Amino acid sequence: MKDFFRQHGLRILAVAAAVAVALSLLTYFSSTSSVLENIAGVLTYPFRAAATAVSDWAADKRQYYEDTTTLKEENAALKKEIADLRAQQRQAQADSEENKLLRELLKLQQQRRDFTFVSTAVLAHSESSWTSSLSLNHGTDQDIAVGDCVISAEGYLVGVISEVGLNWSTVLTVIDTDTQLGARIFRTGEVAVAEGDFSLMGQGKLKLSYLTSDDEVLIGDQIVTSGLGGYYPSGLVIGSVESLQTGDDGLARYAVLAPMMDFDALTEVFVITDYDIVD
Repeated sequence: MKDFFRQHGLRILAVAAAVAVALSLLTYFSSTSSVLENIAGVLTYPFRAAATAVSDWAADKRQYYEDTTTLKEENAALKKEIADLRAQQRQAQADSEENKLLRELLKLQQQRRDFTFVSTAVLAHSESSWTSSLSLNHGTDQDIAVGDCVISAEGYLVGVISEVGLNWSTVLTVIDTDTQLGARIFRTGEVAVAEGDFSLMGQGKLKLSYLTSDDEVLIGDQIVTSGLGGYYPSGLVIGSVESLQTGDDGLARYAVLAPMMDFDALTEVFVITDYDIVD
């Protein structure tokens, strides 16, 4: 062994020195690399921070856009759903009103088998200080003629046809000043005349004239058409007695009548084009 160290001792020392130098160099460069990396980190930090901030801002904006888009889509969907529900509600209401109208029409047909009538839509209601009329969407195309009576689905008298064309006609309502009908007190059978009046038309009412002192008229009495002379069908309800009045001369008595329907609410009416005269 001693001989081995004597022969190779210098070589061993040289190798050990080389290893020590190599380890020292590695340690030095490793330490130097760490310092450089730290310096580089310090110098690049603002740029990395800015890049991170920009990235976060872009992500926030993208998320905001996505959230806003989603909210707009949900809002649009909700608006459409509400619109659809309202449309369904309107359709259901229209169907209900149509069914009610058909039931009333069927009832009217069963009650007044002596009538021939046609259904027509009300296009407009015109009322002023001198006239009250309805415009209808049928005329001679449905055999409608001047003088035909117009009734509601309940059978109440609306008025009388005053003008007619091919596909249109005009109704003077029962409160129009040109309206004059033979009337009868339903409860007693006594006859009178129902007519429009300037002073009452603005109130939506008409007058029952030519009452005698013996006529027994009560508030609430129903007044119907008399049918006398065959000009109009009998038994159509004109209105009900609202009040009893005395004329300016202090002698003539008359009753104020309220029609049985609201003319503005009418959307469909029936024109009696023919009827059987009942004595």
